[in-house]
Amino acid sequence: MPVDTASVTAEVTRILHTVLGDLEPDTPITPASTFRDDLGMESIDVVALAGRLQARYTEVNFARFVATLDVASVGELRVGQLVDHIVGASR
Repeated sequence: MPVDTASVTAEVTRILHTVLGDLEPDTPITPASTFRDDLGMESIDVVALAGRLQARYTEVNFARFVATLDVASVGELRVGQLVDHIVGASR
């Protein structure tokens, strides 16, 4: 099923609010939001996010995507980068 950036962004945002239950509902999640600094994600949150995304986007290999990043890069990863990866891998 083809995906577009807007629908993937909306779905990733919804999943992030689920994974980060303590995130305020009005906290803006934008393509520029970083997982660590802006959203306060920890390693366990990333694992939970990856599991939910893998269930939703079965054609995307999130383990391979994260494996290409070093520890600092994972912390600096932006929502938009993840969305771009999902859209690209779903084509």
